[in-house]
Amino acid sequence: MRANAARISKGRAVKTRPPVQIAAVIAVLTVTDVLTRVLHGTSADLVVPAGALLVLGLSRRFGISWAELGLAPGTWRRGLRYAAVAAGIVVVVVTLAALLPLTRTAFLDERYRNDAGAALRYALLAVPLLTVVPEELAFRGVLLALISKPYGRRAGTIWSSVLFGLWHITSSLGLASDNAAVSEHLGANAQVLGVVGAVLTTTVAGLAFCWLRWRSGSLLAPIGLHWAVNGVAVLAAAAVWSLTT
Repeated sequence: MRANAARISKGRAVKTRPPVQIAAVIAVLTVTDVLTRVLHGTSADLVVPAGALLVLGLSRRFGISWAELGLAPGTWRRGLRYAAVAAGIVVVVVTLAALLPLTRTAFLDERYRNDAGAALRYALLAVPLLTVVPEELAFRGVLLALISKPYGRRAGTIWSSVLFGLWHITSSLGLASDNAAVSEHLGANAQVLGVVGAVLTTTVAGLAFCWLRWRSGSLLAPIGLHWAVNGVAVLAAAAVWSLTT
């Protein structure tokens, strides 16, 4: 029975060369990124989750298993443990940074000024559903598996992380205008340096997320860390504004 099921599953896989598979996924993600800048409102918010689901479906058609994606049920418990530990470390670090006068100004993001409710909704709903889970599915799930399967873990880790960094070019264009501290420190070249800094930072973050994915064997671990990095920072920004105004 199992042998027959395996043959059926294998027969349904689309037989294409790895470079074509990887290029197809990158093309979908590129279009997704462009659409987020063209569309507005709810449509723009749903583009990234839709793109992530599309590349997830493509990966399954290309023969990538749930285990290779880090989503096999047997990995969930271990992944949740790693996620909890990683998120706890981030909470401690961000809290200390928000409390110290030297680093507190980095949290003065105008988007969350005097609106703790919006920050809470964004951190607990928008961040995980519209950003963290889709990005982890696409980069630490699909791309990492598609590149690692034919070319090895090192290549998968490096290239999926570089692509993750490049993914943040458009989203970092308004970084300087949103955060006065960033603009003040970077001066006239704030936008360019902000984009370069964002790409480098997210590439390094991608390497850390990949390490956690391999270490835990589960995609849930980098999802937990990714949410903590994004969501806790938003909550800290709202808290800092409430303390300084």
